[in-house]
Amino acid sequence: MTSALITITSGRVSKFLTRRIGFLSLSSGFSKFHSTYCSLFNAMATKEALLSVLSEPTTQTGNKVTVVGVGQVGMACAFSILSQGVSTDVVLVDVVADKLQGELLDLQHGSLFLKNPKINASTDYAVTAGSKMCVVTAGVRQKEGESRLDLVQRNTDVLKFIIPNLIKYSPDTILLIVANPVDILTYVAWKLSGLPVNKVFGSGTNLDTSRFRFLLSKKLGVAPSSVHGWIIGEHGDSSVAVWSGVNIAGVNLRDINPKIGTDDDPENWKELHKEVVNAAYDVIKLKGYTSWAIGLSVASLVNSVIHNSHNVHAVSTYIKGSHGIDSEVFLSLPAVLGANGITEIVQQKLTDEEKEALENSASVMKEGIHGVEDDIFLSVPSALGDSGVSKVVIQPLNEEEHEALLKSAKLITEVQKSLNL
Repeated sequence: MTSALITITSGRVSKFLTRRIGFLSLSSGFSKFHSTYCSLFNAMATKEALLSVLSEPTTQTGNKVTVVGVGQVGMACAFSILSQGVSTDVVLVDVVADKLQGELLDLQHGSLFLKNPKINASTDYAVTAGSKMCVVTAGVRQKEGESRLDLVQRNTDVLKFIIPNLIKYSPDTILLIVANPVDILTYVAWKLSGLPVNKVFGSGTNLDTSRFRFLLSKKLGVAPSSVHGWIIGEHGDSSVAVWSGVNIAGVNLRDINPKIGTDDDPENWKELHKEVVNAAYDVIKLKGYTSWAIGLSVASLVNSVIHNSHNVHAVSTYIKGSHGIDSEVFLSLPAVLGANGITEIVQQKLTDEEKEALENSASVMKEGIHGVEDDIFLSVPSALGDSGVSKVVIQPLNEEEHEALLKSAKLITEVQKSLNL
């Protein structure tokens, strides 16, 4: 295409098109179209004059990360991943189109200060195709005073739409579940995805462990990175502090203070674990939500997978067979993360008290999962599309209607049990 073609005046082009295509007129709309066309054409010619092509650039980075949900947590995860250079190919997905577009533009405008990442966003899951990792933060926000387990059913319903769509476009992806209650939802995601257990894990107690080490570091006057201690089990009220393994430079604190972390400890170190358990509630009470710490925590997990670093993290994983647990549940244990997800689980030497506390965590999770497994099918107004049911209409029911629906659900449950379903 020669530069001579670009110098055709608007009048000549308009006359030519009007003569050839009768329905076109020299309207302001056509003039605007023509102006835009010429601008794009000029830009293409400038690029061609500037750059000599040797090969077509690749569009596949191999480190594509999708973040589902652009709420406070989702954006903290995306920002942490981008600002730390964990991935140069990040996709955002949400159902709220305007907010999604606004967050996309806001991040793209800061590309100069990042590492020239590719950032995309869409309400269509097709944009997630080929994702190495999918981080799921979407869900109903935890309210002040509400336990994570109270959220289970509402967020389970959210996952039933998200997970199949992610797997549809990225069948070999690794799923990282962040939405709460994370341990139960990780189990749900594993069941919905059909992926092997090593490719589905939750953020779990990776953040709890960070909080634990921070609080220990404040009391000891050393950096958190020099404190070695773990929180395992549920990401929540029944979590377990492994006091028997807390050490600084290999010096076990229990060798110095045999009662550390117990009820008989005169220094009351056990209070630190209570602070860890209540940390999220305290932050939610003060600012309405948690975001930055979980975003940084998730970025560390994504980094270990994307860069195949084999770092050990406390993440929610399938623990049946570990520490005598015979239930099919997901709880946090120290695990090695790499390009294939979880490769190994560290078999910690736990005391009898710690094992008992972990078994209690497993019982709590088993009870929560039992509620999810009791799901049934009843007729409700639904939106149908190419992929089947896309949305379920949540109708405002009066007391009598709600009671009648519960009666139907109970009847179906009894039938399922009689048929051993």
